[in-house]
Amino acid sequence: LHPTVMPASNFNPENDCERLRNAMAGLGTKEKELIEVFSNRSADQRAVLVKKYKSMFGKDLIENFKSELSGHFYDTMEALCLSSYEFDARELYRAMKGAGTNESILIEILCTRTNYQLKKIKEAYKLFTGHNLENDVSGDTSGDFKHLCIALLQANRDESINVDQQLARKDAEALYQAGEKKWGTNESKFIQVFATRSPEHLKAVCREYSNFSKKTLEEALKSEISGSLLQCLLTIRIGTNDRDLIRIVVSRCEIDLHLIKREFYDLAGDSLEAWIKDDTSGDYRELLLSLVRTNL
Repeated sequence: LHPTVMPASNFNPENDCERLRNAMAGLGTKEKELIEVFSNRSADQRAVLVKKYKSMFGKDLIENFKSELSGHFYDTMEALCLSSYEFDARELYRAMKGAGTNESILIEILCTRTNYQLKKIKEAYKLFTGHNLENDVSGDTSGDFKHLCIALLQANRDESINVDQQLARKDAEALYQAGEKKWGTNESKFIQVFATRSPEHLKAVCREYSNFSKKTLEEALKSEISGSLLQCLLTIRIGTNDRDLIRIVVSRCEIDLHLIKREFYDLAGDSLEAWIKDDTSGDYRELLLSLVRTNL
């Protein structure tokens, strides 16, 4: 793991809750105090604070934040109050409610979460909406993209780190036969391989693909497949607006945000911190910066 946020040592829930209440008491709000507490506690510790705050003061912490804060700063603080599964479930609901579907959110979450995480997200979605996540995704998507999303939601991806090289070569050849060598593309074969094979296996498939084609597998995908299905497959293979930024920072800060920061620098030629400083402002900016700075 390469997190930027670690559990606080000498964690004192009662003291933290007093600090949170005092920061919101009286005229004005001490946003820096809220940032100091919430950006330096792990998700498990923040969950304790949400429960402890209610037991100590008889008030819901999120509701207090809602009455005292606003804009993207509130959005981020609310996200930090939720478990990762609750947060992902709400983001998926937001992506599908109303007219149209924000397919990029579906892609990001469904393609990058583990089997266990997907199962917990489905449970959280049911609790939050009363709906079945698979049914909602099926009703809001179509075609091959829908088929891939539903396949991913089965949470049956192989997660072993061992790679069967013979199978990887067989998969690479099957993808070549289903794509470049075929008039038209057999998308179902791509879906079957990408939705069930482990990340390590897919890396091996990428290497083996060069034995059958002058193109890389990524180049072949771009020439044979388009739209949301292509974006989904590339996200699996590779493993901004403010809501996207909040979701990525909050959901990855205890997992691999340090690695994401390195990749961001390689792609953008500048640090994520510098980008946040240029593109955000106020307490929202300070909260994001506190979350992305390595806190070891």
